[in-house]
Amino acid sequence: MSAEIRWGVVGPGRIAEKVVEDFAVVDGARAVAVASRSQERADGFAARHGLERAYGSYADILSDPDVDVVYVATPHPQHHQFALAALRAGKALLVEKAFTATTAGATEVVDLARETGTFVMEAMWTRFQPAVVALNELVADGAIGEVRSVQADLGVSREYDPVDRLFALELGGGALLDLGVYVVSFAQMLLGRPDRVVATGSLFPSGADAEAAILLGWDDGRNAALTTSLKYALPGTARVVGTTGWIDVVPRFHHPQTIVLHRDGAEPEEITRPQTGAGYAHELAEVTECLRAGRTESTVMPLDDTLVVQDVLGQAADQLGVRHAEAVDVL
Repeated sequence: MSAEIRWGVVGPGRIAEKVVEDFAVVDGARAVAVASRSQERADGFAARHGLERAYGSYADILSDPDVDVVYVATPHPQHHQFALAALRAGKALLVEKAFTATTAGATEVVDLARETGTFVMEAMWTRFQPAVVALNELVADGAIGEVRSVQADLGVSREYDPVDRLFALELGGGALLDLGVYVVSFAQMLLGRPDRVVATGSLFPSGADAEAAILLGWDDGRNAALTTSLKYALPGTARVVGTTGWIDVVPRFHHPQTIVLHRDGAEPEEITRPQTGAGYAHELAEVTECLRAGRTESTVMPLDDTLVVQDVLGQAADQLGVRHAEAVDVL
């Protein structure tokens, strides 16, 4: 591994446009290449962001010896096949959430990562936001006692368009994989693997999920109430409730700047921790530091957590009648 961690970008879409700008505030990391199925699109992305090389296929970037790690921002069903090929090529990976389209796909990627000893992490930026780091520190210090309940919601109002990625089932469309992953990951971060998953909601004509309410239950009585939607906007709130108080995460909870600590018998305490850059820098720094240290997993976003989240999303999708599948024509 070189002293400077050199990054490639696969899937130069809306999210990649934002993420790549944060390399400017990450020490020791630099984006050097981009790959798209369209050479023209790759060329345009490289020109806008000052990248040295642009490839017109996803496979080409895997043979570039000057790319240490690849950030994968393609539609969800394309993550699985590309990740397997990248791992076989010895490339470390930061894979956008949702990690894959199916639980089986996620398991296969994680198994190969561990077999090859190659670093892989899900790009769940929420866990690296300074305000969320502060929340976890408060919880670990017992500021609200034992966490017993988590509430979170995240939704947007979008007009249905069957060819748009958000609504096309074959592209991983639907609320669960796009937005529901945030509420599920937030609850899992605080409560671990649930013993039960109950989901209700509705579908778009395309077969993708339009909205979902998910109740997670644990045998000891702990619970999480989660809501996600593409049919209507939700405030993006989150609340972590313990036996001696609670913490509110000021919207939008998946990239907050402020949390409010409510201890029993005390005045509320507002805690503000701004992000660096646009907020993506923190996960980029985590991957960069892990690679420098020779680690194969992040302790903040470990692969076991990713597998639990993917399993919960899969159970919810099954209950709603949504049938996700991994793409097979990626490379």
